[in-house]
Amino acid sequence: MSFSSLGLSEPILKAVSKQGYEKPSPIQEQAIPAILEGKDIMAAAQTGTGKTAGFTLPLLERLSKGKPVRSNHVRALVLTPTRELAAQVGESVAKYAKHLSISSAVVFGGVKVSPQMLRMRKGADVLVATPGRLMDLHSQNAVKFQDVEILVLDEADRMLDMGFIRDIRKILALLPKQRQNLLFSATFSDDIRNLAKGLVNDPVEIDVNPRNQTARTVNQWICPVDQKKKANLLTHLLTDRQWKQVLVFTKTKHGANRLATHLEGRGISAAAIHGNKSQAARTKALANFKAGEVRVLVATDIAARGLDIEQLPQVVNFDLPHVPEDYVHRIGRTGRAGAVGEAISLVCAEEFKDLQAIERLTQQVLHREIIDGFNPINKLGVSRLNTTPIKAKKPKINRQLQSGASLKQTERRPSSKPRTPRKPT
Repeated sequence: MSFSSLGLSEPILKAVSKQGYEKPSPIQEQAIPAILEGKDIMAAAQTGTGKTAGFTLPLLERLSKGKPVRSNHVRALVLTPTRELAAQVGESVAKYAKHLSISSAVVFGGVKVSPQMLRMRKGADVLVATPGRLMDLHSQNAVKFQDVEILVLDEADRMLDMGFIRDIRKILALLPKQRQNLLFSATFSDDIRNLAKGLVNDPVEIDVNPRNQTARTVNQWICPVDQKKKANLLTHLLTDRQWKQVLVFTKTKHGANRLATHLEGRGISAAAIHGNKSQAARTKALANFKAGEVRVLVATDIAARGLDIEQLPQVVNFDLPHVPEDYVHRIGRTGRAGAVGEAISLVCAEEFKDLQAIERLTQQVLHREIIDGFNPINKLGVSRLNTTPIKAKKPKINRQLQSGASLKQTERRPSSKPRTPRKPT
């Protein structure tokens, strides 16, 4: 199958061809025709499967046949959870709309609002935005929603997971009832799928990957090591195996800073990105990493969400995530679009339970390799695959969300004290 057989016009096909794409991916094959027919979509696909183009191409096709946009108005609204993802989706829209008379804009927090307000005076056929900044602009009458024809929630699972449910509900209440709704996500938990279904009308469901299955193109293995030796082990692997471009995940912001400083001190160019970094610093770090000026990018899960880095050869889990689904998402950054990738996890004895949860979720025992000179004093437990089906959690949040509570509130443990909400990255 070719892109031309999907019903896209010549200007869009020309832009797609210029990007070097010849055949649509599975998610594109299914999503593009359905969106062109005006249907609502709920699609789950792993990172790197082409889901951004899966909604961008048909969205532009539909908008190309409509009326011109009015000042401060928007015809298609794309919501994303992070600034980085907003910027990357905006870049994709601009590339594919190059031969069309369609305007686009990107707005997110962390930068001055005045230039964005000035830009919106012209209106935008496609507006890519993070929820918080979008509500700020709307409150100042800089963005009007009366003309919205298409709504896209990208990374919908993370959007709700990060506590954007209230902003999303406010935005939905302001949009025209007659519109097309598109929900795209890397993964959908049962609770999030139920919530998402309440936001779309009779959606076409698309799931091109078995849930929680890692890509076959990714070679996964773990290094048992004591916690205190992890930084030195990573330095050894980078040098000994001559890794040129590596994305490293840590659990905390401070951990990311410490590791980046450690690597820099040993002559390995590194940069950290996380929620405490300014938008300018995050943008610069990512640009330098893509350009090869920075060899190692150290990131937290939220800051790395939506990072689009082509031909990323290695991903390293410096710390295992507590949520096993995050492991699947992390290593999905490599081995994309059919390319071969490598995912290495540095695992200490204290992380054995996290390792067990990951192996149970992915239904595989990860290969272990002990590196000479880094034999752990505290031995890592022996993995035995648990094949018992994982029971779906009861959707406790639905009743609370219906009453207007945020997802963050519903995730609190009954015995815990109220916490200050984390500022979205």
